[in-house]
Amino acid sequence: MPATGTSAECRIGARCGVSPGAGREVAAMGRSYRSGRVVGRPRLGRRSYNVRMNTLYRRGHVALRRGRFSAAGHVYHVTAATQERTPFFADFAAACAVGRCLGRRETWGDARVLAWVLMPDHAHWLIELGTTDPLARVVSRLKSASARVANPVLCRQGALWARAYHDHALRDDEDLRTVARYLIGNPVRAGLVAQVGDYPFWDAVWV
Repeated sequence: MPATGTSAECRIGARCGVSPGAGREVAAMGRSYRSGRVVGRPRLGRRSYNVRMNTLYRRGHVALRRGRFSAAGHVYHVTAATQERTPFFADFAAACAVGRCLGRRETWGDARVLAWVLMPDHAHWLIELGTTDPLARVVSRLKSASARVANPVLCRQGALWARAYHDHALRDDEDLRTVARYLIGNPVRAGLVAQVGDYPFWDAVWV
């Protein structure tokens, strides 16, 4: 069964409800991310990561203009950037609020979230569609729900996420756990932490 509802919310709450010292450490990650100084990697590594992500989002805009087709029961890897790539989730409290939101069943409707990771200025989700809502509606609902909980914490109004997003429909021969491991490894590849266990803002149904 997927990690939705109360159990998932409790796990995210446990990760986010850490000591103030740990909160300061995550805040420092955000400052490091914004400055380009990343854990264990030279500045060039961060720039290369930005180039790769910006290319991905440009492709997402093209896909949005073309329109999308989604199929019930299929699994999609979805990537969305924040508005103007602002690192809203470098704010520890805002990231916690969104993390708890992503753990609530009502955020997803009849879709299932298999894995997700929240980065300072974007997010990745591995979503299995249900029979009712197309992918665009699921993404729209989760963007709206997360904005409703994050904006008050950030003392702001308006769009939290960029309008476009990128999605990849997984093939039948792609192993879900392998894709999930790659997805939640993003904080390590971005240089935010040395190992996945040091980063609080992710979840997967297999853990």
